Amino acid sequence: MTITRAKWTVDDYHQMIEKGILSGRRVELLKGEIVEMAPEREPHAVYSSSAVEYLRLRLGERATIREGHPITLPNDSEPEPDIAVVVPPLAQYLAHHPYVEDIYWVVEYSNTTLEKDLGAKKEAYAFIWYS
Repeated sequence: MTITRAKWTVDDYHQMIEKGILSGRRVELLKGEIVEMAPEREPHAVYSSSAVEYLRLRLGERATIREGHPITLPNDSEPEPDIAVVVPPLAQYLAHHPYVEDIYWVVEYSNTTLEKDLGAKKEAYAFIWYS
């Protein structure tokens, strides 16, 4: 027996968020599937914050650093990388999350989520560089 999963588009995902269907849940959209996100542990928060501080000091106004916010990919994915280095200015993302052409670099820290990050999440991110 073949099991077929329902796939969601970014628009479907946004509608669910707007209607409150995903309220109170830490999820992200990866290749059309809504995936639970693990709670952030202390080391993860410290390493991520340290890296963000370093990048902001080094890059200044040449790039915008987003910490734990969504990016929108055309493969029906809207992951929330730990760090995304994107094209400034920040105000352009009032209408939409950064798209592939806006992204310089993404960073993920993994410990408890390594299997997911090296599977579905890596495949979603690969679209940034191989599209």
